[in-house]
Amino acid sequence: MNVDIKVHKNDLPDDLDLGNVIAIDGEFMGLNVHRDPLCLIQISSGNSDAHIIQLNRASYSAPNLVKVLENDKVSKIFHYARADIAHIKHYLKTDTKNILDTKIASKLARSYSDNHSLKGLIKEFLNIDISKQFQSSDFGGELTPAQLKYCANDVIYLHKIHNELIKILERENRVQLYQNCLNFIKTRVDLDLALFKDDIWSH
Repeated sequence: MNVDIKVHKNDLPDDLDLGNVIAIDGEFMGLNVHRDPLCLIQISSGNSDAHIIQLNRASYSAPNLVKVLENDKVSKIFHYARADIAHIKHYLKTDTKNILDTKIASKLARSYSDNHSLKGLIKEFLNIDISKQFQSSDFGGELTPAQLKYCANDVIYLHKIHNELIKILERENRVQLYQNCLNFIKTRVDLDLALFKDDIWSH
């Protein structure tokens, strides 16, 4: 697949139309949201494109990106939204609206599997093997072509994967359960940011 990768400094361009269903992923310097800064946001419209935003870490001023994130008319597909949205809320100071999540959908739909990784989903639904070699690499500096390809791979397949998972959820009558889980993501993120990491439902 030929992918159109564009790198944007600080923010999305003013005149960019991404449509009403986009895939989003973030790259950070680690998983501790209070310590490890958000470096990149990548977005795909689902048309073999990837827009990679190198955020200004001095100010995190990205009004065009924030406008998209806050637009409840635009659906945003994540894979494991919990981590991305926590970093987005902490660093961009905004609440992301209209969230979809392929990891949650996979756990509800694919009860026949214990592998819910993005790599596994891409293999199952698209029969493509992607490399996760650069998953643990430095995204805080200049990006290599290999890193850009890795970032693009994290978003360009999410539309197709989500569509396939919804088909299973509909067949198994689990769509409402999925929606209920999505409605809880904001609260789960708020708990994470308040440092309640454990399962609050456990005994």
